Amino acid sequence: MKFEFLHPADQIVLMMSRIYQGGMTTTSGGNLSILDDNGDIWITPSAVDKGTLTRGDICCVKKDGTIIGAHKPSSEFPFHDAVYKMRPDIHAVLHAHPPALVAFSVVRAIPDVNLVPNARKICGTVGMAVYATPGSDELGNNIGDKFRSGHNIVMMENHGVCIGADNLFEAFKRFETLEACAMLEINAKKLEQPKSLQDAEMNLTEQSDHLRMDEFVPNSHSSKECAARRDMINLIHRSYRQHLFGSTQGTYSVRLSDDSFLITPYGIDRAYMNESDLVLIKRGMKEQGKIPSRSVKLHQYIYEKNKEINSVLGANPPHAMSFAVTNAVFDPRTIPESYILLRDVPKVPFSAIYLKPEAIAEMFTERTPVLMCENNQILATGNSLLNAFDRLEVMEATAHTILLSKELGEIVHISDDEIADINKVFKLN
Repeated sequence: MKFEFLHPADQIVLMMSRIYQGGMTTTSGGNLSILDDNGDIWITPSAVDKGTLTRGDICCVKKDGTIIGAHKPSSEFPFHDAVYKMRPDIHAVLHAHPPALVAFSVVRAIPDVNLVPNARKICGTVGMAVYATPGSDELGNNIGDKFRSGHNIVMMENHGVCIGADNLFEAFKRFETLEACAMLEINAKKLEQPKSLQDAEMNLTEQSDHLRMDEFVPNSHSSKECAARRDMINLIHRSYRQHLFGSTQGTYSVRLSDDSFLITPYGIDRAYMNESDLVLIKRGMKEQGKIPSRSVKLHQYIYEKNKEINSVLGANPPHAMSFAVTNAVFDPRTIPESYILLRDVPKVPFSAIYLKPEAIAEMFTERTPVLMCENNQILATGNSLLNAFDRLEVMEATAHTILLSKELGEIVHISDDEIADINKVFKLN
């Protein structure tokens, strides 16, 4: 989707719907605005259901203060206006009350953006604005001052978060990423204190450039390839809805034939990705004019070294990643399904995925179909796309179960004798 070609009112409706449907705000909570090239501010209305907004509901506040629209603009207009006046480079402002960020807001703390790669790069530094009455000039000044000091994200004491960016999609990415960081930190602390990435590790991530690949133009697209593209897109959209990864995070691939495979592209919104966005990789070359995920070489190694693997999924499911950012051991022997699908799930060092991708590829076996990469991602493999996706889902559901059990008592894992019986009945090696 070419977001920049949408009218400001349509952009606001689309993004507010996405925020609301994602459970990241309420019927009456939150507001979005866009400063257009004429200096007019388009903003969500006051007292209108966020779940049913239409383009006709969006207000326009002209440069001279004239209000155009069927409703009054949001009562929070003063701090939107303050941000634009403080920061001429900002053309979109997002304010909402997502549960995890509100939790940080009410304890007056800032989420750690160093738990996973790219979060700090997307979010930057995060400020905290002193509490003031909603809709007041004082609140606008408190928030505006933080933006003037260089922050693009400002937590608001006992209120929520305010985010500014050059465009609304960029603001949404920052918002979604920070909420994911907040939820990850909350989940991880149910296990133990999470570990932050150090500067050297962050530098390793930033130095991981896109693989230089020759290009080719496909002569045709087989029915098998078209089916794989369709199935991948269906599960990519489902994965996004289920919060298994974010708008521009997460890599799925499927082996085709003749040393070729399809892989997700770099930097394209997973919520609206379509079949033509996927990148065909063949004999070490990429489909012309497209940029594959930076994990393309790792996926290629996995296929080369494991002929039984036909799909590889890399994702950041919020409960499973709680184990990846702590020293806690993930033990899938909770229910038979979890053990049968996941078996052993080793944890590999953060740097290995960048420095030793071939060694990572060689770790996958029938007993080890899933790997956990410290502070990075969960890698799930399968003999088909659906098999790999099933494992990713079960991994996340199992991790969620373990975290929930912390409130109830000690887990009683399936015993060694019971595991031996499962191995025999299901013919597991």
